[in-house]
Amino acid sequence: MDAQGRGRGENIDPADQWVLNPTTGEYELRLSPSAPQSPIPAPRGPRNPGAGNTRGRSASPDQAPGRPGREAPGRDVPPQRRRRGAQEEESPAGRRGRRPAKKNQKARKVLLWGSGTVAFLVLAAGVGGYLYLEHLNDNITSVSDDGASTGGFKKDQAINILLIGTDKRTGAGNEGYGDKGSAGHADTTILLHVSKDRSNATALSIPRDLIVDIPDCPTQQEDGSEKVIPGSVGARFNTSLGQNGRTPSCTMRTVTELTGIKPDNFMVADFNAVKTLTTAVGGVEVCLGKDINDPDSHLNLPKGTHRIEGEEALAFVRTRHSVGLGGDLSRIELQQQFLSSLMRELKSNDTLTSPSKMIKLAEAGTKALTVDSQLNSINKLKDLGLELGKLNVKNLTFTTIPVVDNPAETVKATVVLDKAKAPQVFDLIRNDVSFTEVKQKQKKEKAAVAARLKGEKAPASEVRVRILNGGAPAGSAQSTLSWLQVDEGVGKSENAGNAPAELAKTTLEYAPDQADQARRLADIMGLSASALKPGESVTNSQGLPAMTLTLGKDFKGAGVSLTPPDKAPDDIKKSTADKVVCAE
Repeated sequence: MDAQGRGRGENIDPADQWVLNPTTGEYELRLSPSAPQSPIPAPRGPRNPGAGNTRGRSASPDQAPGRPGREAPGRDVPPQRRRRGAQEEESPAGRRGRRPAKKNQKARKVLLWGSGTVAFLVLAAGVGGYLYLEHLNDNITSVSDDGASTGGFKKDQAINILLIGTDKRTGAGNEGYGDKGSAGHADTTILLHVSKDRSNATALSIPRDLIVDIPDCPTQQEDGSEKVIPGSVGARFNTSLGQNGRTPSCTMRTVTELTGIKPDNFMVADFNAVKTLTTAVGGVEVCLGKDINDPDSHLNLPKGTHRIEGEEALAFVRTRHSVGLGGDLSRIELQQQFLSSLMRELKSNDTLTSPSKMIKLAEAGTKALTVDSQLNSINKLKDLGLELGKLNVKNLTFTTIPVVDNPAETVKATVVLDKAKAPQVFDLIRNDVSFTEVKQKQKKEKAAVAARLKGEKAPASEVRVRILNGGAPAGSAQSTLSWLQVDEGVGKSENAGNAPAELAKTTLEYAPDQADQARRLADIMGLSASALKPGESVTNSQGLPAMTLTLGKDFKGAGVSLTPPDKAPDDIKKSTADKVVCAE
């Protein structure tokens, strides 16, 4: 945005029109009344002078004929701030030098919504500048989620956002990057999990060379029709996007298949995102533990701390041959370091209190984004940003899916899941467990729930329970019954068939006088305190009072504990966004 584009020719930097109101402590936009203006700058039109315009934009006074303009609203525009020493005009009593309260909220909202920038480079910038509502909405590109998401994030639940960086050579100056002619594969993928209480978050990197099964993907075509793109068994993860016409919704389905976690939304960015956003914030600081001269990525920096932006920032995140073991896993660590630094920069007061930076971030972020159809407006991005803005970067953990070299390969080029460690990581995220030691307020309700497991336990032979299948795999009720009776001595148990409704988690309902039985069964099955639901007993087939065990979608099989992990394994490699790490 420039002064000319706003219909004024006094060479005024728009950032200089933001002034601090000493009365309210808020930044306010003060414009000269020299020319009527529309409240929102119009998006740029086609470069070709004869090109048509179907979006409807404001017309400047010297606009070419035939392009409809838009009337500026008839309102008084407040003057720019006076120079020191200039005589003030009298203001109405009680309103000296102040604007109406409603308008004072705009600057507050810009800064507040900007606090959401701790999320991810494109996400953070995308929520920064609400003053450009209509203009920024026009910047955003959205594609269908094809039913692969949860339907969008919810404010009262944990949030899972799939963040994808593609290797497509779009944008000026990107011809030398990525694969020539690439349809845009999932080159960098992060599943960002934000806890329900917003106290912590985990950014889980998914290696592009991880061997996965890509499911069949129903995909909306440009003409509105639907086409099912066949899946692939034993394929590289990065081919879940771009290959055979796959869209981000297919990457979403692949992540769900891989982790058991269904993302709420996705966001996609290309090479330009790194360049434009780092430039918008004035660069980010990175640390190198050694000299790096990588002819493939074009990064050439000596050992030490550097502030990088634009092309140099892109070269940094694409470097792999000169760090670590020279592979994709080493590059992932470098990218995590970079994102941590960028988030610290975005969260800093230098960014949040700089109107010019916020304007640049809003423009750069929305142009860099392709989002799913559930997240296709600035309002929705703003709401998401407000939720993410509650997070402290010291409780944002970066980690990578645990993998091992593909044993089927002689020359190691791909990786497979570490079957001992990866399920633990997925369980932690599914159960909303922090990878960092987060100080939690001790709530009375939490203590009361934990107390359900404390106390005497009845003998297994005295436990009476009816078993229902409420979303577990077919046959789970019968297999659990057999296991309880034969292996665990719970002879007074019976299969009661299917539950009236499916449950996400397994529950055990019991009457107050059955608490000792409930504690015994919880101990046998590995049920958490939250799975125990004080309530009422039911009558079993012998006419005796019994508890009700409903096997939910989380049920993993007879004898498999359902107690979620309460901390990350010590041997899982991780880092937090508040720490500076030097690349080696």
